[in-house]
Amino acid sequence: MNERLVIIPTYNEKENIENIIRCVFSLEPAFDILIIEDNSPDGTAQIVKRLQQEFSSLFMIERQGKLGLGTAYITGFKWALEHQYQYIFEMDADFSHNPQDLIRLYEACVHGADMSIGSRYVTGVNVVNWPMSRVLLSYFASKYVRIITGMKIHDATAGFVCYTRKVLSSIYLDKIQFKGYAFQIEMKFTAYSLKFKLEEVPIIFTDRTLGTSKMSRGIIKEAVFGVITMKIRALLGKIKKGTDAGKL
Repeated sequence: MNERLVIIPTYNEKENIENIIRCVFSLEPAFDILIIEDNSPDGTAQIVKRLQQEFSSLFMIERQGKLGLGTAYITGFKWALEHQYQYIFEMDADFSHNPQDLIRLYEACVHGADMSIGSRYVTGVNVVNWPMSRVLLSYFASKYVRIITGMKIHDATAGFVCYTRKVLSSIYLDKIQFKGYAFQIEMKFTAYSLKFKLEEVPIIFTDRTLGTSKMSRGIIKEAVFGVITMKIRALLGKIKKGTDAGKL
């Protein structure tokens, strides 16, 4: 076990999961992997279990069903803190995030950031294979978040992130409310509200070529109205630093 852990939530990722695991394990410095598997009917868990016989630093938590991205990461964060990891990463299973960029996110935190964000928009628009409608939705969603929250972050919905241990151990994880895109915004806004240093690292985001997207209208609606709720909570002084991860 080393100090770096990559958390990868999965639901029906049989086409991608073995390749993404092998790519992450090929990196230097080394990263451990935790799969949060939501009872995929396509056999994703069986592939991971087979690979666990080959890789001793591959871990998996199996859940009873599709419970949402946010709850998957919260489960992973708590496990990572319990196992004393110092750098905890979020990454998709579908290669939309380039595993090589894990090293750049890690280096940003080693050199002073409390939280580093793989940003699609900090140097323009760096998205491949998305229809223009979705590029515009994502881009202007981040603009909207900047206006409402005051965060100087270009890609607030980014899901490619490195957290230092001190950030996650300072957040009341059980009070994080949202499950979809708003979860990503809420985690960034909470860290920002607690005065941690957030740094964007430019990446190229490439849409999945295998498997199906988990995007839905409900996720978009949650993000739009969730941002306002988060800002109100901050104005009321309800975002406070905790002493224990997941403390109620």
